[in-house]
Amino acid sequence: MILDDRLSDRFVCELIWRRLGYELQGELIWRAGPTTPAAWAEAFPQAPELIAERPASVRLTRSIPAEHKQLLKAQLGFAGYRISELVPRRTRRATAVSWLLADQAARGEVLPEQGPLPEPLVPPESPLQGHPGDPAVH
Repeated sequence: MILDDRLSDRFVCELIWRRLGYELQGELIWRAGPTTPAAWAEAFPQAPELIAERPASVRLTRSIPAEHKQLLKAQLGFAGYRISELVPRRTRRATAVSWLLADQAARGEVLPEQGPLPEPLVPPESPLQGHPGDPAVH
């Protein structure tokens, strides 16, 4: 559903922030917690917008271990986007899924067949803009 743009960028970020040890403080502020890796906590004391912000997305990409870089294709059969579909938001969402799969593999967890998800959203008309409430991509 992430690759199909059926979940908000915020929801995708929250999945990753939790696994990086960021903690919700207040209603919408996520801050580095005691289990947040030092490199992340130093670079991003407040959880970064992983899809909207290039530096955060680059760090996420670089943090995927080499042995897990092909999980997106191996586990989900994702062959990538067509050239005409390549926009930063889409490629960063693919990076997010790749990171989630790599983190799951590193923890020895198995990809669940199903689980709790929010109500799927209609994909946005423009993949450049995202869903209502998603931050602007830079």
